[in-house]
Amino acid sequence: MFILGQEYQSKAARLCSRTREEKKRRKNHFDLGAAVHEIESSHVPRPTDPKTSQPIRPAHEFEVCLEPDSYTEEKLFENYQRNVHKERPYEISSSGFKRFLCSGLGQKDQMVDGTSQRLGSYHQCYRLDGRLVAMGVVDLLPGCVSSVYLMYHQDVQDWYFGKLSALREISLAVEGGYKYYYMDPETYSWNLLDEDHLARLSVRKYVSMSMERRFHLPPNKVTNVKELGRSIEAGDQKLIDQLDSYQKDHRPLTDTMSSAWKANMPGLMSADKVLSVIPLGKWEVELGNKGFFHLEDLQGWTEWDINDPMTPKSDIAELAAALGPELVKQFVLSFR
Repeated sequence: MFILGQEYQSKAARLCSRTREEKKRRKNHFDLGAAVHEIESSHVPRPTDPKTSQPIRPAHEFEVCLEPDSYTEEKLFENYQRNVHKERPYEISSSGFKRFLCSGLGQKDQMVDGTSQRLGSYHQCYRLDGRLVAMGVVDLLPGCVSSVYLMYHQDVQDWYFGKLSALREISLAVEGGYKYYYMDPETYSWNLLDEDHLARLSVRKYVSMSMERRFHLPPNKVTNVKELGRSIEAGDQKLIDQLDSYQKDHRPLTDTMSSAWKANMPGLMSADKVLSVIPLGKWEVELGNKGFFHLEDLQGWTEWDINDPMTPKSDIAELAAALGPELVKQFVLSFR
């Protein structure tokens, strides 16, 4: 393992070997928290080497910490923007970073079942030997952790940081007492992680159940898809490109995409609850350089129905349903 190193692993196996019971438990039971923390510096055992009388040390120090979503020079991943998004130097700026990744929710704590729980927007920073190599942006909301964005340095692009960060954020949700973990969805429909789903994940690098149903893809390896008009191999980037192109050029695949309420998304307040406890019309909004107003001042506000997904009122109400009444009081909507 790169982080720990062969020398450390050999010494650790000798100086702090696992018990038979622990080995059996690890073999038969997957512990997400233990797995994601195992290589982090604060969890790596450092027994004393009797030959040197010094603690043994891993080859590298890997640290993960949750920080406020503030801007620092080390967080401006010029490398990521240039190599992944192909941006030119003049397009990469601290102001753009701040606007996109540092203008989230303010940080505060709330008490849940006698335990303090953080709320707000944070940066989850991954450091290797003190150097920032990846950063995830997460919103900690009442009852859920929402994954917003991830960027990483080109040097660690083969480390599967997308998967690593998702597991780390799921662990954050579990350990922090948040009920749900949200990733950026393609649709607001839920799919069971059953044998059929696992079979698809085992043969394809990219799985979108809504697209798989649309193209009638079987759970086994695909060699030909008539709808695409070409022969493809499972996991082939060409298949992904075709599916992505189809999604961009067509209307939503399911009606549930238009409303999180219709999909019964867990953690959301109901529409009736929003209307009863949140005075939406009094929510302050900034309209460019025109100043600050209340939503009820917008033309058409009173006629719009929060259950009609074709109106801005529905989107705003669903945002309020996700934030909750306390956070709504603290934030101003901005339309620029």
